[in-house]
Amino acid sequence: MNEHDTPVRRRRLLDAGQHLPLLDDYGRLLAGTGFSSASVHIHLGSALHFLAWLVQSGIALEEMGPDIVARFAAHDCRCHSSPRRVGQHYINRVDRFVRHLAARGVLPPRPVAEAPAVDRNVADWLDAQDRQRGLAKVTIVRHGRMLAQILPFIGTDPSRYTARIIRDGLLEHAQTARSVHYPKMVASALRLYLRHLAHRGLAAPDLDRAVPTAKSWRLASLPRYLEPDAVERLIASCDPETPGGRRDRAILLLLARLGLRARDVAELRLADIDWRAATIAVCGKGRREVRLPLPQDAGDALIAWLTGPRPAASGDTVFARLLPPFDPVSSGVVGGVVRRAVERAGVENAPSRGSHLLRHSAATAMLRGGATLDAIATVLRHRSTDTTAHYAKVDVAMLGDVAQAWPADGPTNAAPPSTPPLGLAWPEGAPC
Repeated sequence: MNEHDTPVRRRRLLDAGQHLPLLDDYGRLLAGTGFSSASVHIHLGSALHFLAWLVQSGIALEEMGPDIVARFAAHDCRCHSSPRRVGQHYINRVDRFVRHLAARGVLPPRPVAEAPAVDRNVADWLDAQDRQRGLAKVTIVRHGRMLAQILPFIGTDPSRYTARIIRDGLLEHAQTARSVHYPKMVASALRLYLRHLAHRGLAAPDLDRAVPTAKSWRLASLPRYLEPDAVERLIASCDPETPGGRRDRAILLLLARLGLRARDVAELRLADIDWRAATIAVCGKGRREVRLPLPQDAGDALIAWLTGPRPAASGDTVFARLLPPFDPVSSGVVGGVVRRAVERAGVENAPSRGSHLLRHSAATAMLRGGATLDAIATVLRHRSTDTTAHYAKVDVAMLGDVAQAWPADGPTNAAPPSTPPLGLAWPEGAPC
């Protein structure tokens, strides 16, 4: 009892029990990858909570199933004296810790989820997209996902397809679509699918013409870009003393100097870099491989990332994640690098925050530097210069050379020309 006769409650702390060595090993791994002490403390706190929950729940490591993280996220927390807020970022940190344990062999590897059954005609079409058209896997997956949205409305039997069924199905889907962009993507995938069915003789020909075209104007929008000084601020915002800063700097330089796509950076491999010739091989859309010159600053940034302290990635990809189990980066991670750089550099009113922002900026800078549209199309790997002409709209000097005087030369007080007749007058007495 204290002086106020109030019982003193002992604070219940999280206890990892026999799993404490796993936590110590994880902490050393995070510290060795260049994480700050505050970041290591945050990740270890989430991992400690998870291990303490295992101990209190009586769950052994060998009994952990693939749903263990979901069970932890749903538990009514009584692990600590004060309730812990378990948000999505908290759960993500726990999921990384579980994947780290699986990568170290402490836990059995997670079973690969079985893919849902796909209609035979759809599977044949997706396979043709890969073998005949050479589309990227991410594009094929997106086509399949878009087609799966419209099939419940039009059915899976191609022999029953008619123009009315196609149009009614698309209209019904558009009314329930989750995004305004989905109907356009669904229509594009369905149009390709109907052409494939007609080619195989499984559906009536020319049904793809029944798919309505979304209203759009070619090259109507302006490219979203940053001025060169803003791009340099993004690059300078990376801390070269940390593994994350070195990685992000190399990614930003490849995007800004060569106008690469996010997938190009994510799939870059060590064998793609020719250090003697100072070139890199990039496999773009349609699996067309080209070699691009590697600028000096981008090459120096790659060397700093590859030779400095960094996570021990198992594959041969150049860029890896900074958190266990250190998988190769994805296109989303590359886009996140640009987004965080925009926030660090304090760039206000950025037209976008994805990786294509630097691709547009690189093309605009080359155009203003005197490069021709053909040269820019070669660097950006456009199949047609019509696509590259999108950037000509931001070249004010070029537009000034072709702009016509306004108003037209002539006396300002001249009477406007009379309106030409729209057609011959209808003769009187003629039948309607």
